[in-house]
Amino acid sequence: MRDKVAVIIGAGPAGLSTAYNFLTKTDDILPVVLEELDCVGGISRTVHYNGNGIDLGGHRLFSKNQEILDFWEEILPLQGKPPIDDKILNRKITVSPDGPDPDETDRVMLKRRRVSRIYYLRKFFDYPISLKLSTILNMGIGRTFSAGMSYIKSCFIKRPEVSLEDFMINRFGPVLYKMFFEKYTQKVWGLHPSDISKEWGEQRIKGLSLSKAILNALLSPFKLISNTQKETSLIEEYFYPKYGCGQLWDFMADEIVRMGGIIHLNTKVTGFEVSGGKIRALKALTKGETKEYRGNYFISSMPVKDLVEGMGDVVPEDVRSIARELPYRDYILVGLYCNQINLKNNTKIPTINNICPDSWIYIQEDDITAGRMQIMNNWSPYLVKDFQNKVFLSLEYFCNEGDDMWNMSDEDMINLGISELEKLNVITKEDVLDSVRVKVKKAYPAYFGVYKDFDKVKDFLSSIKNLYCIGRNGQHKYNNMDHSMLSGIEVVKVIKDHLDKDILWLVNTEKEYHETK
Repeated sequence: MRDKVAVIIGAGPAGLSTAYNFLTKTDDILPVVLEELDCVGGISRTVHYNGNGIDLGGHRLFSKNQEILDFWEEILPLQGKPPIDDKILNRKITVSPDGPDPDETDRVMLKRRRVSRIYYLRKFFDYPISLKLSTILNMGIGRTFSAGMSYIKSCFIKRPEVSLEDFMINRFGPVLYKMFFEKYTQKVWGLHPSDISKEWGEQRIKGLSLSKAILNALLSPFKLISNTQKETSLIEEYFYPKYGCGQLWDFMADEIVRMGGIIHLNTKVTGFEVSGGKIRALKALTKGETKEYRGNYFISSMPVKDLVEGMGDVVPEDVRSIARELPYRDYILVGLYCNQINLKNNTKIPTINNICPDSWIYIQEDDITAGRMQIMNNWSPYLVKDFQNKVFLSLEYFCNEGDDMWNMSDEDMINLGISELEKLNVITKEDVLDSVRVKVKKAYPAYFGVYKDFDKVKDFLSSIKNLYCIGRNGQHKYNNMDHSMLSGIEVVKVIKDHLDKDILWLVNTEKEYHETK
């Protein structure tokens, strides 16, 4: 009998993973999920527009944690036959012996080849940078020599690591840092890397360095290194739902409801009743009406800034001040459905209509505002209405809520995207058949400004006995999707087995935490 209630704020990867595990791993706790949007998935959702699908950010499903891999396959079984584009091209890819056929069912996980490159000097470079003849030719002999010498120097002379700039120079050398990281990072975060905490690097690229990239390039062709031994940024394959990342969360939400869990959409949490070191209830706005939700446990994946603000006067003034100023980076997506693209396939990987095989391309050009481009055909052919004859692109822009870019009209923003791709000779305006613009608030918790004092906020939130913070925004931590899910899995263990709440804050903090099978 489920006589206890866990109120879960947010129906993203962390919140849904929590609800699902309460239902499958306990028999006395009922999860009630409150979601502000009209859909599940959070920033890992897929937006479908006029027959085409586009991910917010592009979320490849890969993890070195077996529990997460098993969890994904529990929701979406791995393909037993190749998807339609692999069939047409006769591309070889491993399948699950008993898995479903993607052309016969929607409940299926595809296995996709990861191709991800940097576009710089109007040329393609491998990401991460590799030691290939094409890299040397694209960079030029002089630039390559200079990069090599500066990298060797960085191996022996290390900078004290305080900032993200220090972190990257120690791993790649100052020349490669300036070429491939400095300006791109500033584009993404709106700040120079010298003003950003080294923790961003520790969260996102951990042990990756030029030496490991080179080692990967040398050993991979001889099968001497496996996917689970590689740094996450070097993975060559990933899993991906047939109709986009959001499909995983849709199916998970269906399972939660089927098992008796409750999900309320269009429900925005506005405040909390806190007394005696515990949350007694919260208030949420639904269709103009305020409702009260009481529970035994409160699990939050909402932005820390909003969580603290909703607690009112029980929060110490210094904690409230830090939370109020926590930095975030917001996000705009421009989707363009095109007749064709001008980027040709210069690889040995066969593709439909010989388009370049990249899932996403990092745009490093100084004269372009967009940070990254995705080719949705290469994520999944089922996301594109006419994948055999058309191409669906997305451009990613990083901004701050309320700035000039955020306030641009849809038409002006779309025109900016088209003009930038024309400047890069990727498309011509006449080839654009349809377009869409999507805005996402607080997409990226940032590691600068008052973030240096975040431990005060964390300590206060941890002191509330029945409050548990999970996920990217719930912990103000730039997690990958699998780590957000893991925080949801862990919170159920913490509550069920009466474990220390500090376990939750360790997810994706220690370099080796859940990184190997």
